[in-house]
Amino acid sequence: MRIRIVHDTVYTYEQPARGLIQLMRLTPRDHDGQHVREWRIEPSVNGRLTAREDGFGNLVHWFTADEPTDALTVRVTGEVETFETDGIVRGAVERLPDLFYLRDTPLTEASPEIQAFAKRVAQEGKDAGEGSPLSVLHRLLAAVPEAVAFTPGPASASTTAAQAFAAGSGVCQDLAHVFVTAARHLEIPARYVSGYVRRDDLVEDAAHEDAAHAWAEALVPDLGWVGFDPAYGLSTTEAHVRVATGLDYLGAAPIRGSRTGGGTETLTVTLRVGEGAAQPQRSRGASQGQSQSQSQGG
Repeated sequence: MRIRIVHDTVYTYEQPARGLIQLMRLTPRDHDGQHVREWRIEPSVNGRLTAREDGFGNLVHWFTADEPTDALTVRVTGEVETFETDGIVRGAVERLPDLFYLRDTPLTEASPEIQAFAKRVAQEGKDAGEGSPLSVLHRLLAAVPEAVAFTPGPASASTTAAQAFAAGSGVCQDLAHVFVTAARHLEIPARYVSGYVRRDDLVEDAAHEDAAHAWAEALVPDLGWVGFDPAYGLSTTEAHVRVATGLDYLGAAPIRGSRTGGGTETLTVTLRVGEGAAQPQRSRGASQGQSQSQSQGG
């Protein structure tokens, strides 16, 4: 499948902002499940754009504006060819040991309620004779959206997994945090993923205000890293474009920045994710029976 993306992030300031710096994790990398055919990042004001790699292996661009400005648009355009891998992530850049992803962060610290939730899900699997890590993760994939209803909308970088779980609803970022937190409590390495997803329920090429999507990856013995999207209750498919990973949202945030002055800031995000030219499909992953992702997806 070819997926084309146009993603505009627009900042307007009450007065000209000085010393404007933006750190952008907006560029996907190739792996067995995706091939980046073309990709561009275009800031609307003059400045310096430099590329580097962070500690997680994400491609990161730093943008520094040359002059004060009262508005900045960061436009991302690109096309990615994706392949069905049954949710398994192979061939990705890995810079850190797997056990690193058992670390808690302030956003993913397990509250007593999440600890009890994770233990209950794991025990239900054992009682049903399905206690393998993969089976537990699929049970967790089904249980998280039942405990925390997915409600699309603007995200807050400060919302913790514990807060989202207590509220009983949240955006995709929150459900990903809850999934990661519960998996880590069960001693399963897990990480946060930011990216895009092509949705059949949206009119193709119609602009909408959803920001980049978020899901999780967990380490499964004998399979490696497998993607789980608790917002939609399915394993990742060829509709997902993987961009960045981290211990939590802060490590994979699409855009973070700093400035001096500028007064009140207004942020507007528009996104178009559409299917490109039809391509012959090739499976590059394990069989359906290995990861069970096809039985979960849609």
